[in-house]
Amino acid sequence: MTSVDLVVVGAGIVGLAHAWHTVQRGFSVAVVERDEHAAGASVRNFGHGCFTAQDGVAYEYAMAAREEWLKLAREAGFWLRESGTLVVARHEDELRVLHELAEVRDVELFNNPTSGSLNDPSILGAALLPLDIRVNPREAVHSIAALLARRGVTFHWSTNVLTVEPGLVRTTRGEIPCRAAVVAVGHDVDRFFPDIAAERQIQRCQLRMLRVAHGGVIDPAVLTGFSMLRYDAFARCPGLDAVRARLTHDHPELVEAGLNLMFTQLPDGSLTIGDTHHYSRTVDPYRPEHLDDLVLTETARLLGVPTLRVLERWRGIYASAPEPFLTATPVPLTRAVSVTSGIGMTTALGLAPAVLDDLLQEL
Repeated sequence: MTSVDLVVVGAGIVGLAHAWHTVQRGFSVAVVERDEHAAGASVRNFGHGCFTAQDGVAYEYAMAAREEWLKLAREAGFWLRESGTLVVARHEDELRVLHELAEVRDVELFNNPTSGSLNDPSILGAALLPLDIRVNPREAVHSIAALLARRGVTFHWSTNVLTVEPGLVRTTRGEIPCRAAVVAVGHDVDRFFPDIAAERQIQRCQLRMLRVAHGGVIDPAVLTGFSMLRYDAFARCPGLDAVRARLTHDHPELVEAGLNLMFTQLPDGSLTIGDTHHYSRTVDPYRPEHLDDLVLTETARLLGVPTLRVLERWRGIYASAPEPFLTATPVPLTRAVSVTSGIGMTTALGLAPAVLDDLLQEL
């Protein structure tokens, strides 16, 4: 196969982010993907660019990624909405947290929010996070890959990588000589570099998501008090401990299941809802139905409807670790890169330049 400057292993958003920024710098790129198209976490998510609710280096990556998403949507032609995120408060302690968030983030507070068909009478107020975006995850990553192919990136689909060595990537379809490599295989870091995965304590997070029919329009993404427990910007709010204590007392099973009660609307009007989280090194294949029932019940309550009609159900899997990002050098001129915190869509396009600044200077 033709020699290239960089081989990227994995065509999810993390891999494509590295390919995109490498091409922008004038280097040649080949992407190797084991499936015939991206089918992992990058297409099984909410399509939610949750920039405002990040903190620390994740916030820096997120805000940088936002500009890249806007640029890519224009150039690749995929659907993107700059409609923000509405975080609703259904209890006084949640409302206090939103006011505290407004002291550290650019958000707009509402006393009596309305958003299309949100009809939960317990909603006391909300905060709009105006910089957040939505894309359709079922098309966005594929559109980015198509744009990169038009820009000269070579894609090797349905191709497994056997080994990554200095200057060479061996695949099931032949060898690719290269100057450097990025291995962006999400939760499968242990399949390539088990010692790194063990050292960084990488697990697989299994989440459960559903798509349901809906007749109204809800333009922003919608988060709830359960979401406050899962996004780092809220951890800066002194009132979060009270929210956590109350939810744990009132809804122990939901907190134990790691519920992030939220939803986004797809272009066809249906809602992507979820999601619960379970952590392990090996994913259990069994799906207890009552977890989906809990998500459906809580979402219906938020929408003010008696029931929801399920159109699809699926399981997502992403890498999880104590640190939110993995960047390691398993062999010279190679980086293993993974977003180990469930925010790959939000941060990958900002993470990739930092990785490449370090890697490409070695060429």
